[in-house]
Amino acid sequence: MNYGMYVSASGVLVNSHRLDVLSNNLANINTPGFKPQIADVQSRDPEMIEDGTLDPELSRRMLEQLGGGVFAANHRTSFAVGALIDSGKELDVALTGSDTFFAVQAEDEQTGRSEVHLTRNGRFRNADGLIVSSAGHPVLDDGDSPIKIPAGTVNVDISSRGDVMFLDSHGNELGSATLQVVTADTASLEYRGKGLFDMTLGNTRKRADTPDVRQFHYEASGTSPIQTMMEIVAATKAATGNANMIRYHDQMMNQAINTFARLS
Repeated sequence: MNYGMYVSASGVLVNSHRLDVLSNNLANINTPGFKPQIADVQSRDPEMIEDGTLDPELSRRMLEQLGGGVFAANHRTSFAVGALIDSGKELDVALTGSDTFFAVQAEDEQTGRSEVHLTRNGRFRNADGLIVSSAGHPVLDDGDSPIKIPAGTVNVDISSRGDVMFLDSHGNELGSATLQVVTADTASLEYRGKGLFDMTLGNTRKRADTPDVRQFHYEASGTSPIQTMMEIVAATKAATGNANMIRYHDQMMNQAINTFARLS
């Protein structure tokens, strides 16, 4: 196959992948605490350099100067803090630090076991006497136990440190708990989907020393609609341009085979 087709095909595949990632970011524009994924593109070395088999006697200098096209690099996540939305709901909480997270319990889809994950989604609610996230994951306290809401609770007071106090209609305390707010090196986190993150092997959860929890607020999605749409347009143009280059190379090969070959 024409070498130019390979290079152009790599451009089509990478930019199609970028479109998938950007479309997912845009689809989550209203998902609380969502952190957009960044699909990086990396240049690819020529085959001989990539394989470590470069031989000066076999070197194809022109092709090696052209490069090997591009491929998708590992995803990155933007952990920039989104806008804090004042909802007025007492179970809505937001974190102001970009490296702090709530700990929740979620079931692993493959093993079926309950595991601890991290999230920025602080739109909590009452579900059968438990505080759960908007995705239905039980919110954990400092002891890795789901936080239960005592019967008769009318008001919930949450301090800036994450201390939760359950009150009845007369202001009497019915119980208390502490939100497990974890601090983490964002470079050590792996995105699991549905707003959940896991720490990589060798990293452990650590209670944030000075968490800043804002009750009656939740963090909006980190997706910028204007920027994302501009990136989608750019990726679409890049994919279309590479697809056109494939067509041009095909036409050139057709000319070479059916016209010049016949003349010779």
